[in-house]
Amino acid sequence: QVQVVESGGGSVQAGGSLRLSCTVSYYTFSRYSLAWFHQAPGKEREGVAALASDGSRNYADFVQGRFTISKDMVKSTLYLQMNSLKPEDSAMYYCAADLGNYDSLSEYVYNYWGRGTQVTVSS
Repeated sequence: QVQVVESGGGSVQAGGSLRLSCTVSYYTFSRYSLAWFHQAPGKEREGVAALASDGSRNYADFVQGRFTISKDMVKSTLYLQMNSLKPEDSAMYYCAADLGNYDSLSEYVYNYWGRGTQVTVSS
């Protein structure tokens, strides 16, 4: 059974940085396409960044130049480095995974999800 577990959320002031981590088990890590989504209260979940199994990356416009998605194949861990954080980045952040080669920011592509980690950015 695939397990997806996020960590690294927290509270930070505007302009600060956080790094989220996500571990994905069961299948060989290199087979997964991976992504980060976020959801703020009262809003729909939206894609933040995606990393296909072949290494291609895709970012939402609102995080371009501020966030970086990467993975460590040895640790089987996905990361989201978030810099220059803004209050509007505050949300629950979810890690998603699926087999295949996608860099999609659509939630409908991914079958495996974590429970989320909260990020709060204060002004």
